[in-house]
Amino acid sequence: MIKFKSLNRSKDFLKILKRKKINTKYFTIYFDKNLTNLNKYLNISFVMKKNIGNAVTRNRIKRKLKYAVQKISKEKRLIDLNYTYVIFGKNNVYKDKFANVLYEVNETFRKIKQKGN
Repeated sequence: MIKFKSLNRSKDFLKILKRKKINTKYFTIYFDKNLTNLNKYLNISFVMKKNIGNAVTRNRIKRKLKYAVQKISKEKRLIDLNYTYVIFGKNNVYKDKFANVLYEVNETFRKIKQKGN
């Protein structure tokens, strides 16, 4: 299982937010190549805007997205460890079924891998 490592410093977030992004119905993902090669960990952060529901709703959305990424990283090697990802969740994740979210995450990481090659 791949361990997640979250970004901590605001300048790291700002650097990634200026790079490439993909919008979907469930989330917006920003990504860029790593500056350091720490291939043990997946550099990924899950972020929610404060105006989306209450804390329970936001945390549930983050949990669904984390689990989808975790499931994809186990089964298929779509997620490149040489990238840093920031995922902004949307309210649709809370309302829809997990299978739909999983499919969307899968397709998005497939697009990112194609862009990288």
